Amino acid sequence: MSIGHTLLGLLESGPRHGYDLKRAFDEKFGHDRPLAYGQVYSTMSRLLKNGLVEVDGIEPGGGPERKRYAITEAGVTDVARWLATPEKPEPYLQSTLYTKVVLALLTGRGAAELLDTQRSEHLRLMRILTDRKRRGDLAEQLICDHALFHLEADLRWLELTAARLDQLAKAVTA
Repeated sequence: MSIGHTLLGLLESGPRHGYDLKRAFDEKFGHDRPLAYGQVYSTMSRLLKNGLVEVDGIEPGGGPERKRYAITEAGVTDVARWLATPEKPEPYLQSTLYTKVVLALLTGRGAAELLDTQRSEHLRLMRILTDRKRRGDLAEQLICDHALFHLEADLRWLELTAARLDQLAKAVTA
């Protein structure tokens, strides 16, 4: 995720302080990985330097002065361009899991057990996400669906690999 573009998009509704941007980000996107304050301010500094935001006001606070940021026309254009650009699909052609399976086979360790353990971990996480989805609002449901679909694809790969383990062992040890 592009933090800069996300913060710019949040500014399109109106000027905000860094604290407000962090809170809005965490509320909408940071369910599992909240944004650090330092990351907000370093990103805003970069966006300011690049002319994508401007300081709309400065207010005294209990600590450092509070800057209120506003998006510029260049920032609006940049967000529009980013939103219109499709994300590159990630095919995971060289995954850590595949590497572990091959290394287990090469070193005489239990590749089948590795796959079973991974399958159990995927199912455990799927149960947690399903429960979270059941209790969540629409945004939370969509986030969980995205993760669940990826985990389901991984499970299919685990099953397929387990079924072909003997063939893979012959291929990698030849």
